[in-house]
Amino acid sequence: MRRRFSGGSAGLTASSQGEQGFWPSYADMMSAVALILFFLMLLSYLQNLITGNDLQNTQEVLESTRTKLSETQTTLSDTERALSDMEETLAITLKEVEEAESQLDKITIDLDEAKLTLTQKQDELDQQKKDLAAQDKLLADQAALIGKQEEYMKAASEELLAMRSQMQTIAVLRLSILEQIRDGFVRATGDSSRVSIADNGNIILNESILFDVGSSDIKAEAKPALDQLVTVFYKFLSDDENAKYVDSIVISGHTDSTGSDEDNRILSTDRANSVLDYLLSDGKLSKYAKFFCAAGYGETRPVASNATVDGRSANRRIEISIILKDDSIMEIVESYLDLDLPENGSAASGRP
Repeated sequence: MRRRFSGGSAGLTASSQGEQGFWPSYADMMSAVALILFFLMLLSYLQNLITGNDLQNTQEVLESTRTKLSETQTTLSDTERALSDMEETLAITLKEVEEAESQLDKITIDLDEAKLTLTQKQDELDQQKKDLAAQDKLLADQAALIGKQEEYMKAASEELLAMRSQMQTIAVLRLSILEQIRDGFVRATGDSSRVSIADNGNIILNESILFDVGSSDIKAEAKPALDQLVTVFYKFLSDDENAKYVDSIVISGHTDSTGSDEDNRILSTDRANSVLDYLLSDGKLSKYAKFFCAAGYGETRPVASNATVDGRSANRRIEISIILKDDSIMEIVESYLDLDLPENGSAASGRP
């Protein structure tokens, strides 16, 4: 720095005169300048030092920032990937939600149908309860009816036993007289091969016992057998308990197919009448003549084939049938039916 002086030579003179005081001031000034420079340099150093430190710090911060930026970019990439995954998951979830909503709608429809079915079932259950109550009442009525029916069945069983006993009695009586007739003929003729009891309960007498071929006259050797028959019938009919069941005693004649139909009818009828006439001839059975009758059937009711000798022999016969009264049998049946029947189930329940 330069100092300016004014006043010309006079001033210079004065300065020369005062040179000794000038230089110390200059030295001070230089010292000050040096000091200032030092401070400036110190400031510059400090500034550089601070700036260097700041730069280093800045570089460190920058490096840290770069690291963080890299991490952030990595995180961002991860986040983007995660976001992409989340979007895919969200899309799947939305689809599942749509499917769930569709399923929910179906379930709702099913639930409504189930509610409707439940209501119907409840109505049916209520109706069934009503029906059950009605059935309980019906069962009670049926139980009462069963009690009455058991009483009836007990009485009916007793009646059935009595009826069975009566029917058995009739059957035994019928069989008894048939067996007596058969046994009487066997004793009288000594031949059991030409008299039998047929499946229909009739006594079958082979015509050879009673008649010659083509004749309606009774053989002499057959009369003792017919006398036995008179005795059997008399003994049977003289018992009122037996006679009350008898409607008729039919003596029927039958022939084989040999000859004309007319001749066979006449021959069979004549033979039946011959037997009947003989039975009533001695008067022992006159009292019971109302029970007897004769009929001729010719060849119309064969019991075997007329194509063989044995068959034709079997067809030539006299049959004795004991016909029981229908009203006697019906009397027994009606006595059973006259029992008081309990009311049937429908009447007891009040239903038509």
